[in-house]
Amino acid sequence: MTSTYEELPRLMSLMTGDEKHSAAATSTLDVIWVLHDRVLSLGPGEDRDRFLLSKGHGPMAYYAVLAARGLVPEEWLTDWGSFESPLGLHPDRNLVPGVEISSGSLGHGLPLAVGTALGLRARGVDSRVVVLVGDAELDEGSNAEALALAAARGLDALTVVVVDNRSASFTTPGRIVARFVAEGWAYAVVDGHDHDALASALSARPGRPNVVVADVSGPVRPVAPAPSTHPEDAR
Repeated sequence: MTSTYEELPRLMSLMTGDEKHSAAATSTLDVIWVLHDRVLSLGPGEDRDRFLLSKGHGPMAYYAVLAARGLVPEEWLTDWGSFESPLGLHPDRNLVPGVEISSGSLGHGLPLAVGTALGLRARGVDSRVVVLVGDAELDEGSNAEALALAAARGLDALTVVVVDNRSASFTTPGRIVARFVAEGWAYAVVDGHDHDALASALSARPGRPNVVVADVSGPVRPVAPAPSTHPEDAR
């Protein structure tokens, strides 16, 4: 049985313990819900869309959404993180239905998403690949290589959603967007709690890799990145 968004706080409250990373989980809740409820076509088929949670150290929101969508039993939530539970402190793709990657080590999700998008293209599958990363996670060097490769290969099925809670060590307004724009990505900056804005931005397929910065730190400020050299931006 599918639950509603209003049920998510109750589902999250079933998961207790010292290692639940509440702040990391709650910051991603709206993005994960909108993706599963309004944007992605998920299921068991090869042509399904793929959602990759790179920010795997805060999976409470992810587990709550999976339970709300009927992919995992609600009873699993109360036992999460225990030795016998399939719901670990980091999600495991071999144990949790609906999970595409085992994550938790930061900096791996975007490279895996690029590889997934390349693999789907090689098989002629036009499914979307959406990866959720944290703003601080982008400081990992593997992300710089991945976002450059994605642009060079024109991976238009790939969307990165950055949940920005200003936790990066050297945060500067506009810095996240500027890094992607410099490589030729399309971008949008939205309020990370506004479901309509999230659904609109995350549903877009602008014909090249797309990054959506979901600002969860407060009111969204206009972002003015460095001028792009991508030919599409000259139009």
